[in-house]
Amino acid sequence: MDLDEVADELYEVPPEEFIALRSERQDAAKTDGDRALAKEIGALPKPSAAAWVCNLLVREHREEIENLVELGTLLREAQENLAGDQLRALDVQRRQLVSALTRQARALANDRGHPVSTAVATQVEDTLRAAMADPEAGEALLSGRLTSPMSYSGMGTTVTRPALTLVKPARPEAPPKPARQKSPEPSGETAADRRRREQEERRRAAEEKRQRELAAARAAAEEASAALEEASAALEEHRRQAEELTARHAELQSRVDELADQLAAAERETAEAASTLKREERRRTAAEHEVAEATEARDRALARVAQLEEGGH
Repeated sequence: MDLDEVADELYEVPPEEFIALRSERQDAAKTDGDRALAKEIGALPKPSAAAWVCNLLVREHREEIENLVELGTLLREAQENLAGDQLRALDVQRRQLVSALTRQARALANDRGHPVSTAVATQVEDTLRAAMADPEAGEALLSGRLTSPMSYSGMGTTVTRPALTLVKPARPEAPPKPARQKSPEPSGETAADRRRREQEERRRAAEEKRQRELAAARAAAEEASAALEEASAALEEHRRQAEELTARHAELQSRVDELADQLAAAERETAEAASTLKREERRRTAAEHEVAEATEARDRALARVAQLEEGGH
């Protein structure tokens, strides 16, 4: 067990499980006699809800986040050469990509039983923007070990994460570019001719650089457009489900209203039956009283008859 392994485990679990798992790993390190590791584990801060959602997004969609960070680098480089309308179009696509990834992050958290509030979603979106705008923020996001959200104001990025050594897969080095061969100076070239030639070479180099940056920006724009199409398709599916649920809700509400009317009618009938029952019980009591009195009168009359018959004999 080492610090990297423990950190990766801790920053993957939901925030409410962080403290208990950290204590468990800290105790395990102490049991192994590694008090230095136990101290380092105990110093790992608990992530906020937004930081945990960002870490979850990196783990589940790392390739998309790497593309996001790379796109931010390309856009920063492209700003020097693109026209205003092109930059505005790219900025719209950048916002759409960030929004699409934020929705993916909310869906991931919701699938794990942790619905994301609007405030937390805003912090996640700010963190993604910061990762595009600032290389340090992009590296921090890709670490998957954020402890708090990040934001970018144009003057720098607010980054909070544990100071850990990150083990990243090695990337193949790009083959070295062939050295540009200087054009041999024509014999008898004057100073003015040389200056014109050098200016032309610089112009061609600048144009080649602009074309490369433009191609990279267009590729980034295509990726952003593809992400937008995916997000739009997801939105359409959610709209369809929302419409179906709205219709189902209306149907159930109508049924509830119908049952409520039936219940109200049944309650009225019950009340009327109870009132009628009380009246009948009072009448029955009166009738029973009359029967008792009539029985008593009959018994007295029969007794008198019997008395008179005995006296006649």
